[in-house]
Amino acid sequence: MDVTRKRKPTRRGPQENFTGTVWQDEVAANDPPSRIRSLIVHFEPGARTAWHRHPFGQVLLVLEGEGRAQGDGGPVEVIRPGESVHFLPGERHWHGAAPDRLMSHLAIQEADDQGVAATWEEHVTDEEYTAGG
Repeated sequence: MDVTRKRKPTRRGPQENFTGTVWQDEVAANDPPSRIRSLIVHFEPGARTAWHRHPFGQVLLVLEGEGRAQGDGGPVEVIRPGESVHFLPGERHWHGAAPDRLMSHLAIQEADDQGVAATWEEHVTDEEYTAGG
């Protein structure tokens, strides 16, 4: 057993991967052979990820606020506290806060053998973001 008493500082989500202001708190990034990666991600209103994929999929658990999520080709879904979202391995998707609400979620994904947990693509346009609103 290992108890982590000091966590890494909160870091801002990189602009190349996010639109708007996003903050990330790392929960778990264990040493090999573990490949689990987990973050609590805090999105300000209107903030969102770029389109991206995870080699082994991703699970989101909404902790607070209200958000939006979309798999490529599917509808934009409203997501709320207590709800979870599962993206399949390699599924192109995005997620973020509602236009007028903060949103925080726990994100859980697994890295591949090279340590890559996500492959990032282009930013979600305002038109794509508001399509389900």
